[in-house]
Amino acid sequence: MKVLIVGYYTEDTVSRIREVFPREWEVTAVRPGEEKDHIQDTDILIPEHIKVDEELLGRAGRLKLVQTGAGYDNVDIEACTRHGVKAANAAGVNADAVAEHTFAMILGYYKNLPFLDTFMKQRRDEKLLYYNGAELKGRTIGIIGLGAIGRRVAAYCNAMGIHVLGYDPFVKECADYITLSSLEELLKTSDIITVHVYLNEETRHMFSRETFEKMKNTALLVNTARGGIVCQEDLIEALKTGQIGGACLDVFEEEPLPVESELRDLPNVILTPHTAGMPDGLKFHKTRYEFFRRNIEAVMEGKEVESKLN
Repeated sequence: MKVLIVGYYTEDTVSRIREVFPREWEVTAVRPGEEKDHIQDTDILIPEHIKVDEELLGRAGRLKLVQTGAGYDNVDIEACTRHGVKAANAAGVNADAVAEHTFAMILGYYKNLPFLDTFMKQRRDEKLLYYNGAELKGRTIGIIGLGAIGRRVAAYCNAMGIHVLGYDPFVKECADYITLSSLEELLKTSDIITVHVYLNEETRHMFSRETFEKMKNTALLVNTARGGIVCQEDLIEALKTGQIGGACLDVFEEEPLPVESELRDLPNVILTPHTAGMPDGLKFHKTRYEFFRRNIEAVMEGKEVESKLN
């Protein structure tokens, strides 16, 4: 059985993935753009940074399962169904990792840790230190999306004395420390806004120029969900003009983030390379690949997969 993994992985990462899977499985890892040369004899596809669409599925000769991480905006589920291919994501598997990363970015921004770290490593005179920082206690965070990740972020914030607003049209009840809010009220009153929703036609460019105009000019935007939720061009303009205070981003409209991107030059931005859900380093998360293995074994045994999408 052949498992095809598409993404930007080092040899070390691929080696660690192979250790999770049984030795008799043929595990092939290729970079985006090379998948068409391998898809015909692939049984299981694990895609990153590519579209799984009608064209690719039409080339597949024996594909049985398309297995994604939490997000699946790159997969045409209807096309998979037409071709008799199962599709599944891994909802909630990396919830702790992403929630921790989200809160670490918020703390890093408010305590100005990137600047202070650079200041010390450059051996600068501490008597000349001048920087901005702030406490989180008493601030208000607005959490958009109260699924597994959003609820965990809310719990961390509550423990730190941060007021929690939540917006999720599918949630009617939640923990008593979360105040359910309209989106408009959340945008207007939050000091920090963090996004934890899937990317689809409704959420694409949810944050654009019009959205930023409704936010506080000191507000921090955190996105560890999907890059397409934020119009990157409008975000850069809002950050440069002071329309909002700052941003912490783990995801981008184009990934990897282009070397020449203006985001890399802005002082009010903290960036990480889409690693929130990969806490084990080397873009690897053992729990995630153990989940993948269970779903692959289920397909081989003719059983239902977990977190199925069709």
